[in-house]
Amino acid sequence: MSHELPRLTLLEARILGVLVEKEKTTPDAYPLTLNSLTAGCNQKSSREPVMNADESEVQSALKELRGRLLVLETYGASGRVLRYAQNFGKCYGLPMTSVALLSVLMLRGAQTVSELRANCERLYHFDDASSVEAYLEELAARSNSALVARLPKQTGSREHRWAHLLCGQPSVPTGPGNGRDGDVGDSALEERISRLETEVGELRNIISRITAHTQRDS
Repeated sequence: MSHELPRLTLLEARILGVLVEKEKTTPDAYPLTLNSLTAGCNQKSSREPVMNADESEVQSALKELRGRLLVLETYGASGRVLRYAQNFGKCYGLPMTSVALLSVLMLRGAQTVSELRANCERLYHFDDASSVEAYLEELAARSNSALVARLPKQTGSREHRWAHLLCGQPSVPTGPGNGRDGDVGDSALEERISRLETEVGELRNIISRITAHTQRDS
């Protein structure tokens, strides 16, 4: 990471994670409107921690990210609604493999290698767990600034978890393990819910525009 890029806030990291995710999973709705981006940040599924940010908070965070060129503004094909796209990989000089891993860490918090491999599937397909670990080790060994760290094993856990360092050093829980290791059976369901939440947000935007247009013509 470049020395000119300061630490991100939790909301700024969530915004970047959402933009990376939605670019791959809902390309027809990308770049995202402020409304869709806020909904993506506040999703109840596939998010850790769960947030409740309002649009003004998201807009303020976007202003900071735009100033660092991490987010770009566009009016898209319609030319009427302002939308937002991510420029994360270019700013940090990262390949898509690393962008996928970091975005999932920004969205879901610390995870094991097996969890990361499963949760990255819709963003990037890793052939095996060893390839995920190799990319994580590379991100942890960056000479200018490490972007991830391997956390100490929790009591009762079989695997180490990894966390991103984009917001600074992560807090390490001192209690017993939370039982998440290998718990990836619900990933497909969570992703379906995530996709549906985004689609509902977009449909609401369309209905609002149609209603406004009808009212102007009446």
